[in-house]
Amino acid sequence: MEQPNNYIEVNKALWDEKTKHHVSSAFYKMDDFMNGAASLNDIELSLLGDVKGKTILHLQCHFGQDTLSLARMGAKVTGVDFSGEAIKKAREFNEQLGLDAQFVCSDIYELPRELEGQFDIVFTSYGVLGWLPDMKRWAQIVAQYMKPRGFFVLAEFHPVVWMFNNDFTAIEYPYFNKDAIIETVTGTYADRDAEIKMLEVGWNHGLSEVMQNLINAGLNIVSFQELDYSPCNCFRNTIEMTPGRFQIKGLEGKIPMVYALRAGR
Repeated sequence: MEQPNNYIEVNKALWDEKTKHHVSSAFYKMDDFMNGAASLNDIELSLLGDVKGKTILHLQCHFGQDTLSLARMGAKVTGVDFSGEAIKKAREFNEQLGLDAQFVCSDIYELPRELEGQFDIVFTSYGVLGWLPDMKRWAQIVAQYMKPRGFFVLAEFHPVVWMFNNDFTAIEYPYFNKDAIIETVTGTYADRDAEIKMLEVGWNHGLSEVMQNLINAGLNIVSFQELDYSPCNCFRNTIEMTPGRFQIKGLEGKIPMVYALRAGR
């Protein structure tokens, strides 16, 4: 399958710029977070269970809110992201909060060169898989870092969501991973008015592509659910149906917006 050779550099530059806007955005509620509010949602918390004393590898952690939330819950957490700007901010917040989370700046596919060991839990969530072209390699990385009795938790936006244009008025992209989707984007989900106009490269991954590659990597999927809402108000034309549950206006209850799974050995 064709993919731009420089997609990592393109996306890294985009996320370095996004991070500068995200940390000060109302979307991420940093004042509340620094004062003790958790950033994790019920969807992933129900799958993670009691994390106290557990070692956790958090893949694609952005600037570390969820990583640090897990650390506050008593876990020993390592967060990974390819954005140098994001990891810089994560380390700053970790120090300010007096936590002991570790952060590694690395592309997921290159992580074995940067990080050794295995973890009780591998975790990743919301808007992560679309930046990765190869689910086989991704699943192998997940499996590599799981302890023999460990487990993996994924909470992710449903691939049906990514079929629509930004306004959810028409189907614009294939459900299946046909090829790279290359676009010039303006603003960001956390700040529509942010002065960003940059190239991004992404991929859509159907459910079978994600789950079969996890199975092929030796994992057993023990829990799977599809949900008709997003816990994050990161899309356009949303309605808050109940507190913390957002659906698309005109498509309320008609499309899946999030899926979540837990997989073990």
